[in-house]
Amino acid sequence: MDRRQFMTTLAAAVSVGTTRAPVSIAGESAASKGRKRLAIPRRVLGKTGVKVSTLIIGGVGGMKQAPTAQLDPAEMANAALDAGIDYFDTAPSYGAGQSETNYGRVLATRRNEVFLATKTGNRSYDGAMKEVETSLKRLRTDRLDLLQLHGVGAKEDFAKWGKPDGVMKALRKLKEEKVTRFIGVTGHESADAMRRAIELFDFDTILTTFNPVVRRGPFQELVLPLARKRKMGILAMKVMGGGYGSLALGNPIKNDPIWYHDAAPRQAKPETLIRYVLGLPISAAVVGISSLEHIGVNVAAVCNARPLNAKERERLEKHMS
Repeated sequence: MDRRQFMTTLAAAVSVGTTRAPVSIAGESAASKGRKRLAIPRRVLGKTGVKVSTLIIGGVGGMKQAPTAQLDPAEMANAALDAGIDYFDTAPSYGAGQSETNYGRVLATRRNEVFLATKTGNRSYDGAMKEVETSLKRLRTDRLDLLQLHGVGAKEDFAKWGKPDGVMKALRKLKEEKVTRFIGVTGHESADAMRRAIELFDFDTILTTFNPVVRRGPFQELVLPLARKRKMGILAMKVMGGGYGSLALGNPIKNDPIWYHDAAPRQAKPETLIRYVLGLPISAAVVGISSLEHIGVNVAAVCNARPLNAKERERLEKHMS
């Protein structure tokens, strides 16, 4: 299925469950002129005031793969953007830069249509500045919408962040110089560490893990209330349980003991897992894609059905415990 056929099929599927009209693309490029986006729900990204699509294209999965005859990540990203997913999330560590390179092929002609987020895993001023410079080259742009401090760990040395040669100085400088509009923090290893990060430093956004499994409960209990109090843009990841997607019906259940991946005795439909996280007081959810079909399922989930309410979320948590 090519992108044109995909959009025709998707528009028909979405129109069955919604009466919302398509919306025009703002700041469209010459290559995209005349296209219409589907009316994916949008939410405000916390105190940034910016509205973004409730779905975010994750930079792992298919987006970190090198292009082949069977899989073209840039074509998938273009299709997702056509469908109304205007938030791209990536990092230099995804595919050793391949994810950013893939996005760069799209951003070269469609930068004004995208809310663009990448990350730095470096904790020093010089290291972060160099890493961001390289990311911008791969992404084929001179500006970011969101730069995130990547992968907060349980043994994080927070004192190091705030030193004169620490990463926070780099993030603030890049924001002051308008290389990035906003700064954020990401992590999914420790709820305690994530809470500590946003207690100590003033970030615009937080990207962390929310899904129905028990081990992710502390992120809702400890991190979510403080992030809301600070009016942060709250972003969900590990919606399907991480790279294996073991929470989603149809994927193999891999009981990997590593904290990075989640598994449960039972699974749920991918669209139900998306509706679960969007029932929380968050702005948007990162969902990985490896095919046009994945995009279709994700878009239909947000256009054709409402987010789960508190009782429905509780039932799903019990089902998967």
